[in-house]
Amino acid sequence: MAFNLPDLPYAHDALADLGMSRETLEYHHDIHHKAYVDNGSKLIAGTEWEGKSLEEIVAGTYQAGAVAQSGIFNNASQHWNHNQFWEWMAPGEKKMPGALEAALTEAFGSVAKFKEDFAAAGAGQFGSGWAWLVKDTDGSLKITKTENGVNPLCFGQTALLGCDVWEHSYYIDFRNKRPAYLTNFLEKLVNWEAVAARL
Repeated sequence: MAFNLPDLPYAHDALADLGMSRETLEYHHDIHHKAYVDNGSKLIAGTEWEGKSLEEIVAGTYQAGAVAQSGIFNNASQHWNHNQFWEWMAPGEKKMPGALEAALTEAFGSVAKFKEDFAAAGAGQFGSGWAWLVKDTDGSLKITKTENGVNPLCFGQTALLGCDVWEHSYYIDFRNKRPAYLTNFLEKLVNWEAVAARL
């Protein structure tokens, strides 16, 4: 079963007024994400992973403690990460559902503290990677960061929110200002209803 590139859930220019330009989405979705899809499809062809779900491939090919992950993992994990990433953003005004606000306040002290800690995790990820809000295996909410394409599936966690901090995600719009990109993501781009639906 080959990987398939999903359509964006909004137009390429739908987030432009919120800090993510048409050019960024054309490069990020149409080129970078498509490359993970194309390369991953080629790599799993004829292997034991060809008939597996994307989640099974990610979890099954992750090698804990490895200095570098396999090509299958890298492309499958980044395909999964980006499938979620597009859904975690939306155009228009966004209101955080009360249940999510309460959960974040209970876990981190306040929504503001959650945003501060999430942005710090993303800014502090050395090199390429992701910042995450996860529901851990014990049910608690935690903020984590991972290198490259590693994601919460590798640790049995549920990803509630993730932000791509690879440079291709922000360099066109924010140049090297990753902290500004993260603040903008949290304040203007996050589809909080999609996050709440994963709780």
